[in-house]
Amino acid sequence: MSKAREIADEQGLDLVEISPSAKPPVVKVIDYGKFKYDQQKKAQEAKKKQVKIQLKEIQLRPNIEAHDLETKLKRAYKFLDQGDKVKFVMQFRGREMAYRDAGKEKFEGIIEGVLEYGAQVESPAKMMGNRIITILAPSKKAKK
Repeated sequence: MSKAREIADEQGLDLVEISPSAKPPVVKVIDYGKFKYDQQKKAQEAKKKQVKIQLKEIQLRPNIEAHDLETKLKRAYKFLDQGDKVKFVMQFRGREMAYRDAGKEKFEGIIEGVLEYGAQVESPAKMMGNRIITILAPSKKAKK
């Protein structure tokens, strides 16, 4: 260990202990400042390449017209292709509350269509007050 310290001092470098539990301990002669700088740069590069998944929300009504639904589904497909999660919300107002069963059937039909496109249910449809909410995530196969 003392010989390694002498070699490090001669070269003007630092002595870094790699494996202290080994007999004899394993050390490395390096420039510690440069080592820390390189580690920091690698961490920054990894952070840049990290994928951030966002939650996008699409709101529907029970009496949505076919063309409007088609437009919203295209947007949902785009979000799923980008790797984002999609939260579908169907809101009932006024008289629509009396026909929640029909709205729920329509909502489930819409979700089935999105599932056929290539998504997976992350959170199943739940009735919360005057809304039905579900969250869909892009399937692992679609990303590859």
